[in-house]
Amino acid sequence: MSVLFVAACSSVPNQAPVIERSKETTTEPVTASQNSVAKQAESVRPSYVVKRGDSLSKIALALGLNMNDLIVWNNLANPSDIKVDQVLWTGPAGGSEVKITPITGNSGIEVRNLNPINPATHKTAPKGDKRPYSESNLAELQKSDGAISVASSTVKNDAVVVKPVEKPTQEVAPEIAWVWPTNGKVLSTFDDPKNKGIDIGGKLGQDIVAVAPGKVIYEVGAVRGYGNMLVITHANNYLSVYAHNKTNLVKKGQTVSKGQKIAEMGNSDSETVKLHFEIRQSGKPIDPLKLLPNR
Repeated sequence: MSVLFVAACSSVPNQAPVIERSKETTTEPVTASQNSVAKQAESVRPSYVVKRGDSLSKIALALGLNMNDLIVWNNLANPSDIKVDQVLWTGPAGGSEVKITPITGNSGIEVRNLNPINPATHKTAPKGDKRPYSESNLAELQKSDGAISVASSTVKNDAVVVKPVEKPTQEVAPEIAWVWPTNGKVLSTFDDPKNKGIDIGGKLGQDIVAVAPGKVIYEVGAVRGYGNMLVITHANNYLSVYAHNKTNLVKKGQTVSKGQKIAEMGNSDSETVKLHFEIRQSGKPIDPLKLLPNR
């Protein structure tokens, strides 16, 4: 049981009362400060305001996010039912990793140990090392004394040598050798934000291939403005987008190789038969003609 003694200090002005307590005494955290910090963590949670023409798949694609994550973060019963000016969370709750540090309410109170340390009984100096006499023990003690003398001399002469910290080398991912997703005439070129990629004309059912090795992260049908669409991730934070397909031949989570047939050209949600193709890096659209080989 903790025992507290409070000494009255009315005779000394502006002096805080003194509380003495035993070692077992503990303080409780102030929960109000935790609530305040938790509210601050919620206020910095990333979000996005829905604009006219947006769909959940477009928002996920533009931000480089997983559409299923957006559904979970925003508790969406119907992913197609989003409205203009609606605020969507684009990160999990508590993603800011704000740490809550409890504070104590002992402001203005001096705390002393009830049982002060007695210097006569509490010794901190090293104890003597008693060993039987032998030539080996004597040599070991002399060696230790010599090492201490050298260390002391080094400190006094400021001759300590500090080796520079070597930075670990970072592996750089190799550049991607892209291939064209299909054959055909380029109908429209990159013009962000009007056109975030290029449009390639062709025939209905024409082969569409993966431009680089990767993994399918979206395989969606009937996306507004894109029709049947595929999205594949690649090395160096790249992803490629294939839209208006007649048929998607690969599924989400499937690994594909460069040049593998992944879809057939179509006109889903388009007035003409074509492939709408995009390349993005870390979510930012890039002109595909700057990466695809000349032909």
